Amino acid sequence: MHRYCFALDLKDDDQLIAEYKAYHKAVWPEIIQSIKASEIKKLDIYLVSNRLFMILEADVSFSLEKKAEMDASNPKVQEWEELMWKYQQALPTAKPGEKWMLMEKIFELP
Repeated sequence: MHRYCFALDLKDDDQLIAEYKAYHKAVWPEIIQSIKASEIKKLDIYLVSNRLFMILEADVSFSLEKKAEMDASNPKVQEWEELMWKYQQALPTAKPGEKWMLMEKIFELP
């Protein structure tokens, strides 16, 4: 099992953050199905202030590139991503078009 951690910001607006949280209490079934179809076994999103932190665990066969290809060819995932972008904003160090940024693991308890 591999673990990947990502960060992304939400727009710093209490109403938009509340709406974003509400969407994540009732994620569209097609999005859940897409996540599971890509061999992701566990996915959690945490929020502090307007910073999001996503942890996903996947089988060794999982590929970030393959997941990106699957998402790009799935109209419902694209609809969800477009909707979520209303609430999200790129991290200050993100490249144009980059959303969730893969984090570097710098410590593990021995």
